[in-house]
Amino acid sequence: MPKASIIITTHNRPHLLPRAVNSARASAGEVEIVVVDDASSDETAEICQAISGITYVRVDRNQGVAGARNIGLVASHGEYISFLDDDDQRLPNSVDKQIETLEKNPTAALIYGQAIPEDPSGTQYPAYPVNCPQGDILWELLIRNFIPCGSAVFRRACLSRVGLLDDGISGIDDWDLWIRIAEIFSIVAIETPVMIWRQPTRTSAQGSSCTVDLIEQSRRRLREHWLKLPRVASAPCHRKREAWRGFSNNVSEHLVWEAFSALGKFELGYAARSALTALRLHPTALPGVLRRWTSASTLDTLLASTRGGDELASARAHFKRIRSSRT
Repeated sequence: MPKASIIITTHNRPHLLPRAVNSARASAGEVEIVVVDDASSDETAEICQAISGITYVRVDRNQGVAGARNIGLVASHGEYISFLDDDDQRLPNSVDKQIETLEKNPTAALIYGQAIPEDPSGTQYPAYPVNCPQGDILWELLIRNFIPCGSAVFRRACLSRVGLLDDGISGIDDWDLWIRIAEIFSIVAIETPVMIWRQPTRTSAQGSSCTVDLIEQSRRRLREHWLKLPRVASAPCHRKREAWRGFSNNVSEHLVWEAFSALGKFELGYAARSALTALRLHPTALPGVLRRWTSASTLDTLLASTRGGDELASARAHFKRIRSSRT
């Protein structure tokens, strides 16, 4: 049995696979690499068959990311499991280091680390998350998902308690799995980068990358499933209210950021949808969020990162008029 299995799911992006596979190989000394081809219609099969030392699984009917990951889980044999998207990269020796730490914590089922975000142009940003909560992190995870999927390594054995990924919620399937693991087991972390995390765009073909859609889906999941988990359901009412309020504040922050970012790019339809969703989901939190996001320093930083020239000057002047009208 291999020590670790890294499951790479892919769909119609064969040019990315060699880089992902090579990074997975370099991340551990004893690793099984399982590539699940989720019904690609291009040359993905030929590319995979030319890569030596991998287990290639082709699916004829598209399963979505979560379904493809489950197929990879069934096909894999490692004691420890990690997922890797085809556009992400594992850093050298990172899986070995995480397994070493996890084995020193026998009551923990999962370890995660930091990810280095990278935009489509190749520009990299500070590691995320800045701080890595550890131990009993269930309540923190109910509020936000701070575990980058490709940064996690978990014990295969824990799946007998928590089950596989839910293939009906692709896009937040990893968050859902982390929550189910954290309800039963302890979590550990290393506050050092373990992967390069390619940031999707709203037009990305890999999974669902629209923040509004993912937030709507996660809100339903919180209400219909996560708050009904045994340890959560039996908690005092005030604890559940705090979790709901924390989640709502967090998604409002995200949606307002999305709205301002879209306005800076003059994507007016998406900006309106983000703002209206924030208002509908958590109207009482929106005034405070807007005050923070309409501060001079925040707007100038945001707008400077989105547009330049006359359009930026025009947008900045418009936002300053909004800010002045609020004071």
